[in-house]
Amino acid sequence: MNSMAPSLFDRKGLLAEVMSQFRISISGYHGTNHWTRVRHYALTIGSEVGADLLVVELFAFLHDSQRINENEDRMHGDRAAEYAESLNHRYFDLPDSGLDKLVHSIRFHSYGKIHQCPTIQTCWDADRLDLGRVGIKPSAKYLSPFGAKHIDAAYECSKLKRIND
Repeated sequence: MNSMAPSLFDRKGLLAEVMSQFRISISGYHGTNHWTRVRHYALTIGSEVGADLLVVELFAFLHDSQRINENEDRMHGDRAAEYAESLNHRYFDLPDSGLDKLVHSIRFHSYGKIHQCPTIQTCWDADRLDLGRVGIKPSAKYLSPFGAKHIDAAYECSKLKRIND
């Protein structure tokens, strides 16, 4: 686990950077509300499983940062992984092992895979738990047992957000 706590990076600077270059609506399905919910799920699950909390928080902010539209964008994970690499040592300072986990989790987050690494799987669980924002209830078969425990609460939260938006 990375000894760096989530509060020991330039969160404000990173968010300003990501938002300044974001090409789709900041209030859309992949915007800041989504990032906030993914961050919440990532830190909750990550604390339970001993994940690298800095990596999972960075994932929340960066995984959809390079989308060019709200719909089909197969290359957004690849672009976001490269973008994340370019931000290391500017807004956060991950060692090679942490950066490798961040890049892998971002690059493959839309593939529906399961991973044995608790940090990578926590990232994927956190993103998948917010599928309710587009009317899809997450499936336990695409989540770790720790992520699956949160399906019903996450889905209810997403339904409320859709009604109130």
